[in-house]
Amino acid sequence: MAKEGAKSNLHNECPKCFKVELATYQFENEVEYWWETISPHEGEKALTWATFKNLMDAKYYPKDVKLAKEQEFIKFKQRRTMSVMEYAPKFNELSRFAPV
Repeated sequence: MAKEGAKSNLHNECPKCFKVELATYQFENEVEYWWETISPHEGEKALTWATFKNLMDAKYYPKDVKLAKEQEFIKFKQRRTMSVMEYAPKFNELSRFAPV
């Protein structure tokens, strides 16, 4: 608990230019702990990519977020004020959330 409070205070005091770096560092620690809990131990069968992807999605990509991103993609339209140069990158970004 004290460790989390220290991280939170550090984030609040951190200059904007370092916040992404700090968040990445914090996420790396979280993922490392998570990996230790799911990684096969000696003598156990290795994880397949499909199993790893399912575990990762379940932990870090909640269904409500996935559905929201799918809806954002489905509803995304080029506005009259939006150039093709503005539309294309956003479309490409959202296309990975297209329902299969």
